[in-house]
Amino acid sequence: MTHNRQHHHEPPIAIAQLNHTAVYATDRHLSAEFIAAILGLEVASPIGPFLPVDLGNGVTLDFYEKRDEPIQSQHYAFLVPDEQFDAMIGRLEAVGVTYYADPNHTQPSEINRLFGGRGAYFADPDRHNMEIMTQPYVRP
Repeated sequence: MTHNRQHHHEPPIAIAQLNHTAVYATDRHLSAEFIAAILGLEVASPIGPFLPVDLGNGVTLDFYEKRDEPIQSQHYAFLVPDEQFDAMIGRLEAVGVTYYADPNHTQPSEINRLFGGRGAYFADPDRHNMEIMTQPYVRP
């Protein structure tokens, strides 16, 4: 019996781990400090034009100022510990940022309970659609 690697139960072979990605911002300090504050992280020292926020899992968000054209909204989803979720919601409330249960931001001040966890969406200073969730999505 041959094993087909494409069988839907088997995870893909880990050959490419995301290491860092650039996040465009009109003010890299404001945006980096914002997401770091909400997630309970620190902003690192600048590296050239980039202001990094280390997520603690080998991935860094490198905030990069882009002032010559409008910033296209991107989506960034963060898998967070369940025991820190309430604190993150509290920090959003403390700075007056509305969170939503849905990605289209139609259910304000509500969370979702997808895949047995809890989740919420909120906009960063440049309207990037940020998501915190305590359970990863179940892929078909």
